[in-house]
Amino acid sequence: MAERSTYLLVDGENIDATLGVSILDRRPEPQERPRWNKVLTFAEEAWQQPVKGLFFLAVTNELPASFVQALIAMGYRPVPLSGDGKIVDIAIQRTAEALVERDADVMLLSHDRDFASQMERLAEDESRRVGIIGFGEFMAASLREVPGAEFFDLEYDVAAFTSRLPRVRVIPIDEFDPLEFL
Repeated sequence: MAERSTYLLVDGENIDATLGVSILDRRPEPQERPRWNKVLTFAEEAWQQPVKGLFFLAVTNELPASFVQALIAMGYRPVPLSGDGKIVDIAIQRTAEALVERDADVMLLSHDRDFASQMERLAEDESRRVGIIGFGEFMAASLREVPGAEFFDLEYDVAAFTSRLPRVRVIPIDEFDPLEFL
């Protein structure tokens, strides 16, 4: 019997847009983007099993060769897509639907409500773990309502950034450190 694994579905555009528009208020510099290798490592360590990272990206005319090669070197399988409309969303939705038939766990890295019904369907299988990674304060309410889903903050839980982001978030009192504000 094959070892159980986790499929990590990465909506890189959504993360980049949230980081740029909602947190930094500008286009992120390369050093401000997540360390994608840390995301894979986190997923493996969190659920103690192998991870198959699928990184979905929209490509217009030319494949971003250096980025794709870097993803491959880290252990991701890039999924470059072209076409009209929300092609990354469509591909992630189709992949999540196909995973319903697989005996595997699923982590989604996105804030997008467009994936809520697929994540709910995956969560219907009580033997399957479902996780959602992102910035908690920007997570779509419909994703937060996925029954039994585990939530991981990309900065605080995953530690995917090399420096602290300028975020405003609700702080649980047990985590409050007044020195951060002085």
